Amino acid sequence: MINHLDAQSADFSQAFAQLQRRESFADVTLTDTVSKIITAIHTNGDHALLEYTNTFDNRELPSIAASEISQKQQRNAFEQLPNSQRQALSVAADRIRFYHEKQRQTSWQYTDDTGTTLGQKTSAIERAGVYVPGGKASYPSSVLMNVLPAKVAGVKHVTMVAPAPNEVIAPIVLAAAYIAQVDTLFTIGGAQAIAALAFGTQTIPKVDKIVGPGNAYVAEAKRQVFGKVGLDMIAGPSEVLIISDGSVDPKWLAMDLFAQAEHDEKAQCLLISPDTQHLHAVKQAMEQLLPTMPRQAIIAASLRDYGALITVQTMEQAFTLSNQIAPEHLELAIADAPQWLDNVEHAGAVFVGKHTAEALGDYCAGPNHVLPTFGTARFSSPLSVVDFQKRTSIIQCTPQSANVLGQVANVLAQAESLEAHARSAAYRCEKIND
Repeated sequence: MINHLDAQSADFSQAFAQLQRRESFADVTLTDTVSKIITAIHTNGDHALLEYTNTFDNRELPSIAASEISQKQQRNAFEQLPNSQRQALSVAADRIRFYHEKQRQTSWQYTDDTGTTLGQKTSAIERAGVYVPGGKASYPSSVLMNVLPAKVAGVKHVTMVAPAPNEVIAPIVLAAAYIAQVDTLFTIGGAQAIAALAFGTQTIPKVDKIVGPGNAYVAEAKRQVFGKVGLDMIAGPSEVLIISDGSVDPKWLAMDLFAQAEHDEKAQCLLISPDTQHLHAVKQAMEQLLPTMPRQAIIAASLRDYGALITVQTMEQAFTLSNQIAPEHLELAIADAPQWLDNVEHAGAVFVGKHTAEALGDYCAGPNHVLPTFGTARFSSPLSVVDFQKRTSIIQCTPQSANVLGQVANVLAQAESLEAHARSAAYRCEKIND
């Protein structure tokens, strides 16, 4: 069901390296297919987008305009939800919004001792595109996590795209779009939707940045349009790594592993502990609980191919392995968990203590659930308000400061043999002009 590795075994290094070697890049066939789709959308706009949408999603749309879901329809979807779902969406949205408001950066200026005024002007990007996946599950949480930071940042227009295979899209996804205040929503998906957002069509507005997760085709399309538009990140399958000292109920940890595994057959779920008996107890709990899971086949495939229980000698060794992996989600299922936070060097998000299930972060804790995967937490951060803001440098010289800085610039420009640069600086320098 799931591999059990021992960090003291002779072949552990090889087995551990294999765990880290999950392929994050698309194969050649997929790359070529996506490239053709992007070219077709770029060249033929709505015509190609309509053809791909009707073919891939088994639909009969007469036009791309017919795929738009109005804000009135979004509101109706929200109002028709069961009261418990309306309340849950509202609470989650409020918490996510409040957390992200703390991230908003403001403009600033100062005047240095030369009299030069320097600063940074912070402004929101104008248009953002949000991709919300469909297919294996509906993700209203992805709507909230991607749209609300853009709105908090002050993005003027948010276009959301989400596939509706067989003309079906979950009402709760539309309701989430309503509560997050999406500006326009089109029921299109796949690589063709990414291309439409990147280049624009007769109906879909071109955006400045695309965010949101998707399948391998969506990820590859994002990779190929990068540079034409900004991106959040190229996300891979979900990951969780749990470090446990043996003090947490094995059933809790088994279900935490299942919570990631049920996303995708390629999701990775790892549990590290110095307590071998505890790991065996977790494995027994997994075997007991797996038959009760509706997505049993997906969970089983994920655990078999990409999961592992790892026995270590010490907690310090557990953190060393965790930092090598740099997981998307890191759970510290430890009795004195806060005391171990300084040992965490690389992780997308850390869930501290036995009561902090990763699933809470997926939905309503507040921080963003769009996190770096495939070890990119070594150099990347969660999606935030900052991702929707631009920073513009401000420089203002007085005659006196232009004289001081101009002399420095003149010397450096001459050293680089850039005569125009040197003269441009020198023209504003009294001492050089004299």
